[in-house]
Order: sequence, then structure tokens, then C-alpha cells
Amino acid sequence: MAVTLLAHTLRLRRPLTHLPRPLEVIRQFTPNWFAVTMGTGILSLALGQWPGHPRLLTRIGEVLWLLNILLFALCTMLYSARWALFYPQAKRVFGHATVSMFFGTIPMGLATLINGLVQYGLPRWGEAALHWAYALWWLDAALALVCGVAIPFFMFTRQEHRIDQMTAVWLLPVVAGEVAAASAGALAPHLADATTRFHLLVASYALWAYSVPVAVSILVILMLRLALHKLPQASMAASSWLALGPLGTAALGMLLLGAEAPATFAAQGLGDAGQVAAGVGLVAGLLFWGLGLWWLLLAALITIRYLKVGLPFNLGWWGFTFPIGVYALATLKLGALLHLGFFDWLGEALVVSLTGLWLLVAGRTAAGAYHGSLFVSPCIAHGHN
Repeated sequence: MAVTLLAHTLRLRRPLTHLPRPLEVIRQFTPNWFAVTMGTGILSLALGQWPGHPRLLTRIGEVLWLLNILLFALCTMLYSARWALFYPQAKRVFGHATVSMFFGTIPMGLATLINGLVQYGLPRWGEAALHWAYALWWLDAALALVCGVAIPFFMFTRQEHRIDQMTAVWLLPVVAGEVAAASAGALAPHLADATTRFHLLVASYALWAYSVPVAVSILVILMLRLALHKLPQASMAASSWLALGPLGTAALGMLLLGAEAPATFAAQGLGDAGQVAAGVGLVAGLLFWGLGLWWLLLAALITIRYLKVGLPFNLGWWGFTFPIGVYALATLKLGALLHLGFFDWLGEALVVSLTGLWLLVAGRTAAGAYHGSLFVSPCIAHGHN
């Protein structure tokens, strides 16, 4: 009996047991994996923005940020290798109605690294971190622009969609623009040159508008879909939280850009516009935060309903993390601006929830990656062109 149990344990501990050969890791690698960098990155930022900035939490956040750099580099290498080694199969992603949406996770994951360069790299490495952050931000913005229009174009021309099969993953490619805008709001105050800050803010407001109205229009369609066809299958349960992401990011972007606008606009002789932008930023941030609260409560109720029937684990579970994280950052920012304890307390509760979720999802992802069960490319399985 003991020998049987030992043999079973050793068998479970062998790596990649679900794959016929190790090279399948590359052949089956999809952009969905970049969602891991989004969730890890947002937790690293949230821990460093806890009210009072406790030294221990800041140190843990910095370690997670460094880990996230390695994760992003690994995902980039594996996905690049797939295109190099398995190009005919890799290009099928553009015809897949779900996997193609996850291209948006690439610039959004990169944005968390850029914010980390400002939050953690600047105190450690000085001006060099800012130069890297600024250069990478323009790359991030370019990727967000491409994702925001290319994936909808493929939706309209190559992919098959039905309203009853729609989920909130439609948001992923278009939300990347507002994530980049919010990232610029964190970067801009640290740039010394006033003209550079001005250019960055102008580009960021344009990116915010490039993204948020499209995301809100998708949410309207999503409401109709849920009312007519009810909840999606349990494997897509985490997608109910994705709607919180663009609302939290929209709020955070308006708050950060509005806080920087007065000084930056005044340096260009646009002081009145800067004051207006600051007021609009605060009010718009509150409004989007309020709408996000509605989605937060709704998503919690939906998740409780799913839990009654069971939730199969997949990479989609990372959809629980980034939306909660960015909403927590917006909540903490409102607490800092309005000096209302309610926002601090709620933001702290959200960060604690995010930490627990990250530990759960990261642990199961690590196990699934070790055994190889999470390396599955639906576009290969379904033969999309």
C-alpha cells in the first residue's frame, strides 16, 4: 500500500505529464498566459500603495514586481518561439473568437512593469528607471493602439460571433488603451521636462477616449446578452469580473491625469484648461468608481451562484485579479484625494482579497504549468484559419 502511494505521488510530480513532448509547451502557448503578468503586476503595485506605505508590504510588492519582469520575459520568449517554430498554427489565433481577445493582455501586462519602474525602480535606480519607463510607455501605447483596432477588425471580417456566446473578454483588446493612459498618469509627475509631460498627457487623454467609450458600449451589449441568454458556462465564470476592469481603470486614469493636468497645462499657457481637467478628473473618477461598484457587487453575486455548481480551473481565473486590483488602486486614490476613511478601508479590503485570490490562482497555475495541463491552444484544437 505504501509503495503504491509513493509511486502515485512520484508520478504526479513528474513535469509535463499531460503533454506528449516538451516542445508542446511552445506549440500550445497562447497570449492568455500574459494575464498572469497582469494579475501579478497589479498586486505588486497595490501592495506598494497601501495607505502609510508599510515597509514590509512595499518590499513584498517590489519582489513581486521583479518576479513579474521574469514572467513577462518568459511569456514573451515562449510566444515568440511559437511564431518562429509553428507559424502556420500560430496565425490561426486571429480567427479564434476568444483567444484573439487576449492579445490585449500583452500591453496591459507591460503597463504594470512600467508602473513598477516608477514605483520601485525610481527609488532604487534613479533617473535611469524613468528613461526606461518613458521609452517602454510609447511601445505600450503603440501596442494598445494596434490591439484596440486590429482585433475588432478581425471580429468584423474573419471571426464568427453570436450574441448568446458573447462574454466580457470582448473588452480585453480595447481596454489596453485606457490602461496605458492611466500608466502615463503615474509616470508624468516624475518627468522633469514640461514639454515632455505635456505631450504625454495629451497622448494619454486621447488614449483614454480611444478606449473607454468603446468599452462602455461593449458593456451595454453585455447587459443585453446576459438578460436574454443568462450567464455563460462555468468555464467562463471569471469573465464576469472583467467588466470591472475598464471602469476601475477609467476612474484611476481620470484621477491621475486630472491631478497632473494643472501644473502641466499651466506650463504651456493653458492654466484654465488644466484646472478644468482637474475638476473633471475628480468628478469623472467618482462617477466611474460608482458604476464600478455596481459591477463589483453584481460580479460577486454571479460568482457565488457559480460556486454552487462548481468552477473548473483554467487560465481565465486570472480574470478575477486585475479588475479587482485596478479598482482597489482607484479606491485608494480617492481616499488619498478626498481624505475619506471609507475609501481607505474599502481599498485595503480589496487589496487583501486580491492577495488571497492571487495566492490561490498562482498556486493552481504553477501546478497546471508543471504538469502541462494548462498548455492548450483552442485555435489548434478547433482548426481555425
